[in-house]
Amino acid sequence: MASRDPRWVLRDRPSVALISGLVVTGLCALASFSFDVLNGDPVYFFIALALALAPVPVLLAAVLALDRMEPEPRSNLVFAFAWGAGVAVLVAGLINSFNLLYIENAAQLGPGAARAVAATFGAPVVEETMKGLVLLGLLRFRRAELDGPTDGVIYASMVGLGFAMSENVSYYIAALSEAGAHGLAVTVVLRGVLSPFAHPLFTSMIGVAVAYAALRRGPGRTWVVLAGWAGAMLLHGIWNGFTTYAGIAGLAVAYLLLMVVLVVLIVIVFRDRKRIVALIQTYLPAYQPTGLVGPYDVFMLSSLPARREARDWARKHGGRAGLRAMSDFQLAATELGLLHERARRGVIDERTFDDEQQALLRCIAGARASFPAPARTSPPGR
Repeated sequence: MASRDPRWVLRDRPSVALISGLVVTGLCALASFSFDVLNGDPVYFFIALALALAPVPVLLAAVLALDRMEPEPRSNLVFAFAWGAGVAVLVAGLINSFNLLYIENAAQLGPGAARAVAATFGAPVVEETMKGLVLLGLLRFRRAELDGPTDGVIYASMVGLGFAMSENVSYYIAALSEAGAHGLAVTVVLRGVLSPFAHPLFTSMIGVAVAYAALRRGPGRTWVVLAGWAGAMLLHGIWNGFTTYAGIAGLAVAYLLLMVVLVVLIVIVFRDRKRIVALIQTYLPAYQPTGLVGPYDVFMLSSLPARREARDWARKHGGRAGLRAMSDFQLAATELGLLHERARRGVIDERTFDDEQQALLRCIAGARASFPAPARTSPPGR
């Protein structure tokens, strides 16, 4: 361990596996867009793509605003979004198309009736499964990144936003081809304005369940994940069914249900933030004798405004290097509190705890040593 860069514990380096995964997801996204181009006018495709991309920066900013206490590695977030926009959309689209043909032939239904059945009972199972696979991958290979329900919501939202963006391209092309500008405008309002967080909310049921399982041991974790998966499919099916069969009234009821789910998830995120603050206040004071963490640091780490003030001050006095040092300090110190909680729950063994603890302490020491000189005598609020 002595020769290893201590920042490995912050896990923000793209690996060969990640790069390979991004290549695969990119190719899948290109394949999906190719089908869109072939199924419609190329001009329609670029109009639809522009409209689908337009709200993405705002939506991503809204999701990432929840991820300020313990920010997730950017590489993981990018992969989750790319998986939703590429692999999940392509595979789900192909399976949904075959399901639609099967329903038409087996049930002898017309195209409209068959699409309604497929959207209500088939698409939720297929789409939530494809989106949920990336969350299972995190549970299997990046379990340490799932420190609570907030992380589950963040990753689920990223894959959901990627999926919705690519799916909207297909919907916008179909609307423009079938109903012209008026149909496109209605579809953009329904999908891009009224329900941009529908897919993230559906998949967040899986995200919360997977994050719960990541913090516990035993066979009960499997049932929790399955329950979250079923919840995502049910919520997705209710949304599709109500909006398909019940018209405007159904849309209103489904929209109200989504708003209730959104409020519940926001409450869960804020309660999780308080939990992280409690962990910081519980475990970090024990490190004060080392000189790496002081009483002011515990106070600063317990408040988002105080964290922001510290970063602003570090940037003012030390430029980008100062900002990086303060950001590293905040992240490593927060991860240290979360590491203790994982050890308390028995999720990691003693050797893993010792290795990561020492790496995080070296990160904290390196960050403090890189603080701007004025910081050592007049930090904000001290």
